[in-house]
Amino acid sequence: MLAHRCAAALTAALLATVTLSACETTTPAGGAVSSSDSAAAPVAAGGKAASSAPAAPAPTSSEAGAAATPSTSGSATLASLVASSEKATSALAALTVKGKAAMTGYDRAQYGAAWSDVDHNGCDTRNDILDRDLTDKTYREGTHSCIVTTGTIVSPYTGSTITFQRGNVTSLEVQIDHVVALANSWVTGAQTWDAATRKAFANDPLNLLAVDGASNSQKLASDASAWLPKSKAFRCTYVALQISVKAKYGLTVTGAERDAMAKVLDSCPDQTTYDSHPVPAVKQGGR
Repeated sequence: MLAHRCAAALTAALLATVTLSACETTTPAGGAVSSSDSAAAPVAAGGKAASSAPAAPAPTSSEAGAAATPSTSGSATLASLVASSEKATSALAALTVKGKAAMTGYDRAQYGAAWSDVDHNGCDTRNDILDRDLTDKTYREGTHSCIVTTGTIVSPYTGSTITFQRGNVTSLEVQIDHVVALANSWVTGAQTWDAATRKAFANDPLNLLAVDGASNSQKLASDASAWLPKSKAFRCTYVALQISVKAKYGLTVTGAERDAMAKVLDSCPDQTTYDSHPVPAVKQGGR
């Protein structure tokens, strides 16, 4: 009986380790790839923190894990999405269909430091997205309402409500997803881009969503043929966002990816693409 209890405890510990490993944000060339950087750690490839992002504080004894509960309420995540007049089906038909290139040469560092203040609004992209997508927020004192310390989000990928609390462990419950993963962009056209274009792509708010960490870890670098959000109500928007981003940057789709997108859009033929997904504007002395 004692041996059985010890084995069970060891198994639980190993599972917890695997869960945290799935949220790693840096990827060596040729290694496993992730779709995004966690909201917990603005770390560039090589382990150096992005210079534009203030460091997150260490968790205190009062920081509890974020709790997720089912919800049918709306989310601030989509409130600022700006729709275009173009049908998603038309935009999809205009994308070039081509097989994926090799992953040779891929590294997160090819897209610049994670994260950068590319719009010069006084706040790094990671915190911009948290500020845009969360509600009921509080901010760290002295950061001009830049660093979000607590807040609430309804993950568009699951429809579940998550209470965000900043900390080295608790922040993993809410992560920033690249709708078109960086690794996917690499094999569908980004290999030919210059450094400035890759940096712009990695920090483009149109391609970024705050989501639940579990979905982000499941998705990794998958395209629509291999992964779709658990929330069926969000799939049309999700696919339209991917099409919008791929069209904006001239990325290609595979035949299987195009077919998967078309199948989703069959249920929403009037779905449009999107022009932008703005973050909060700059304030005096930063936000």
